[in-house]
Amino acid sequence: MPLFALLLLGMFAEIAVMVAVGNAIGGLWMIALLLVGTLVGLSLVRRQGAQTMAAFSESVFKRQQPHQEMADGVLIAAAGALIMVPGFISDVAALFLLFPPTRRLVSRRIARKAEAAALKFEHERRFGAGQVVEGEVIDVDTDPVVITERRELR
Repeated sequence: MPLFALLLLGMFAEIAVMVAVGNAIGGLWMIALLLVGTLVGLSLVRRQGAQTMAAFSESVFKRQQPHQEMADGVLIAAAGALIMVPGFISDVAALFLLFPPTRRLVSRRIARKAEAAALKFEHERRFGAGQVVEGEVIDVDTDPVVITERRELR
């Protein structure tokens, strides 16, 4: 449900920005700007994708694990999807993902969150979900204690 609300909010924000830009520069110029942005964005996606694929091939050739290259590929694909969505906010977000230094920041943050989620999953798998409270078990008999004989204290 929060994802749906976020998508709905994003859609309304895109429409509001398009209306504002359309009022400022005109409707046809806004459409032209959206088309130019899409074409430039797709060419950037293509170029960054080719560079990432070359880096991926080089890592595999050197027998290294291509973690960063795979993350870059996923983020470039997400940028391509954002470029195809009509709107200025999604285009700016896509450009943010296409710029290599910011893409590295995003991929590191995603990797940290994934590692934290994996550690939490492993902890819950071992110890169960919830909080562990240390304690001591005291076994209390429910039957009353009956003293049949008394000893004398000396």
